[in-house]
Amino acid sequence: METKRKGARTIKDIPNDILAKLNKGEIETVNLAEWCAIDRKVLLSNLLKKHGRAKYLKPILSHIENLKKQTANTINIAIGVGLFEQITINKDNDFLQIISEHQSDFVRGWAAWAIGKNTALSIGQMLKRIQPFSADKHFGVREEAWCAVREKIAQNLNESIKILSKWVTNKDENIRRFASESTRPRGVWCEHINILKENPELALPILEPLKSDKAKYVQDSVGNWLNDASKSKPEFVKKLCGRWKKESDTKETKYIIKKALRTIGK
Repeated sequence: METKRKGARTIKDIPNDILAKLNKGEIETVNLAEWCAIDRKVLLSNLLKKHGRAKYLKPILSHIENLKKQTANTINIAIGVGLFEQITINKDNDFLQIISEHQSDFVRGWAAWAIGKNTALSIGQMLKRIQPFSADKHFGVREEAWCAVREKIAQNLNESIKILSKWVTNKDENIRRFASESTRPRGVWCEHINILKENPELALPILEPLKSDKAKYVQDSVGNWLNDASKSKPEFVKKLCGRWKKESDTKETKYIIKKALRTIGK
């Protein structure tokens, strides 16, 4: 796997051989240009044919064709939904395992959506299955992971917070970051969690243990979480940051507080 590629800055500059490998699922994307350049339908077709599941293609493509608006994100979700349906109909858990461990970050992202769209799973089961994706080495897969289960988290908020409050002590910073990022009140490119916009204190079991996390990846998420909350509950955020400043005189906490208060300070 070409892990040290820098990648072309624009789609038109991507070498043909690299684009071909991306569309065959032979290598991972290394930047946004490559992510945008992949032909999702071609990659899907190549994936299914290679693994003897060509019959899955037509029904999955129908999901894409029925989209009101076709964007990179909606197509990815539609493919994830389609894969889940075909895996379920054909009792093909072996294929779910294949795509979950695939060398293409795109395909692993589809697997995350297939899990997130499985309404038969309890929130506990879903989070257990999504955790390996939350720790994926590829940033794109980690983003797909929390997006895929966010709706279920919002629908089962108390139980989700109880579960995720245990993730914040995990040695893997990616898993700790997932607990914060997946519960952001406003989030990015996703539906808001209105309960947390109005009652951000509910997430303190997740936030408190992270107030001085050593990983900048986690610090950014916690700071952004509180900045989200500050737009609806500024007094809560100011009070919490004031307490954290007294309790935790570390550079990590100071960095989080600065990010948390950036909207209030304007």
